[in-house]
Amino acid sequence: MTEAPARCAPGTPCWTSLMVHSLNATQDFYHSLFGWEFRPGPQQLGAYVRATLDGQSVAGIGELPPERHLPIAWTTYLASDDADDTAEQIRSCGGTVAVGPLDAEEAGRMVIASDPSGAVFGVWQARAHLGAEREGVPGTPVWRELVTYETTTAGKFYQAVFGHEAEALVSADFDYVTLHLAGRPVAAVHGVGHGLPRDRGPHWMTYFEVEDADAATRRVTELGGQVLQPPRDGATGRLATVADPEGAVFTVVRTAR
Repeated sequence: MTEAPARCAPGTPCWTSLMVHSLNATQDFYHSLFGWEFRPGPQQLGAYVRATLDGQSVAGIGELPPERHLPIAWTTYLASDDADDTAEQIRSCGGTVAVGPLDAEEAGRMVIASDPSGAVFGVWQARAHLGAEREGVPGTPVWRELVTYETTTAGKFYQAVFGHEAEALVSADFDYVTLHLAGRPVAAVHGVGHGLPRDRGPHWMTYFEVEDADAATRRVTELGGQVLQPPRDGATGRLATVADPEGAVFTVVRTAR
């Protein structure tokens, strides 16, 4: 088992959260897929639960008000020591702040924003809730990747706001940049140009570790989800891109160990 750090350095992906229309049905789906259990989280924006494995928080799921019809997507939160200052940095670098900064009860302070290309992400200033408490085991997020048109503009934005160091993969036909903090890779930016899905636009992708990518993909289908890219072998392991019954897209991966 790999434990998350006590407090994530600014710019580190520290939390992953999902807003849905049916909280109960979504809990059933992820319980069956990943074995998650649930406990109540901050309620000031509506019903919200924290998904847990062995009692340790790994992700969050909230319920949208009936009148809200927003895209259903997993949101990556990047750590900040000062959410208000980060919000100002986002604005000054061409991004948009959609929600906050606001307090999530005693848990922390949050922002929902988008980068200049429109990719949505969150900012989390930890107080009582430091973020994900468990990593590196099946059912936990193991990687986050921004899928966008090209890496140069997006990379410069996250470097300016969060202090990431960018390391480009030198390739004539693969536009990929790894974002580092203190020499450690924490996320990536993948430029896919016209290959970006028209119905989604630029977005942050969450990769969840599984024991068996093929079995997890079959299970997604059995539970009412969809397979968008079937299991395939990649540089980091075997993976598949799927969507839950409400359409939230994510990747399951069996990392090479």
